Amino acid sequence: MPNIVLFSGSSHQDLSQRVADRRGLELGKVVTKKFSNQETSVEIGESVRGEDVYIIQSGYGEINDNLMELLIMINACKIASSSRVTAVIPCFPYARQDKKDKVGDVCPTLEVAGADHIITMDLHASQIQGFFDIPVDNLYAKPAVLQWIQENIAEWKNCVIVSPDAGGAKRVTSIADRLNAEFALIHKERKKANEVDRMVLVDHVKDRVAILVDDMADTCGTICHAADKLLSAGATKVYAILTHGIFSGPAISRINNAAFEAVVVTNTIPQEDKMKHCTKIQVIDISMILAEAIRRTHNRESVSYLFSHVPL
Repeated sequence: MPNIVLFSGSSHQDLSQRVADRRGLELGKVVTKKFSNQETSVEIGESVRGEDVYIIQSGYGEINDNLMELLIMINACKIASSSRVTAVIPCFPYARQDKKDKVGDVCPTLEVAGADHIITMDLHASQIQGFFDIPVDNLYAKPAVLQWIQENIAEWKNCVIVSPDAGGAKRVTSIADRLNAEFALIHKERKKANEVDRMVLVDHVKDRVAILVDDMADTCGTICHAADKLLSAGATKVYAILTHGIFSGPAISRINNAAFEAVVVTNTIPQEDKMKHCTKIQVIDISMILAEAIRRTHNRESVSYLFSHVPL
């Protein structure tokens, strides 16, 4: 069986290093830079001939530049005769534009570059997998979220798991079932993107701890409105747990002004700078899930175990 070679793109090197450490690997040598005209240059600094290559690059920050960097790295490894190239994309770019004329352009581009396999986490819309003609493993943060709730919220047995919109109902009911907790839904009406007009709470949260669960938060208008709605409905405390904390624009000031006990995110996106400006943000490390997914993929094992368990 070929050896694993693990490369990191420039978007989230801390997560890449954590994954490498958990697998007992050294990150492969790669030099990325930009020419004066802003073209991206990537130099792979070691042989990948016949090797099983994994490239970790999250859809964050300068998303278009990072995506181009990933494509160049995939192609460089492919033409260097690697056995297989897997793109590990913890936060998938353009995932909210889940129509065939938007994210549908990203998927075949990864394939044309030479990707043989995609590993990602909590896709905003599961139908994105259908845009690919190569295997896609969509991992879930749910096991790590359940573990965090049970270890960090003392009143978790008296909680209500809340979805801030109808689209996340399936995700949230799954978590509520595992905790044997009640489920509530907030129906929201938008005037336009990133602007919520009205919210209606379905079900009761009075005298309960409310835990808002969603796959991502960008400007945080939705979850902050939802927190106000839950408190006015009688919730004793409000937590927010999100897989992808994008936190753009006014997000940090909104969280600071909202009545959250904590806003918990995974490290699919770097959070160090955000945490310096907001003490409410806490991070769940998901590097062990990615590392185990890489090990299982390399050994031709099933990754379905990770859908319901946090690996040690």
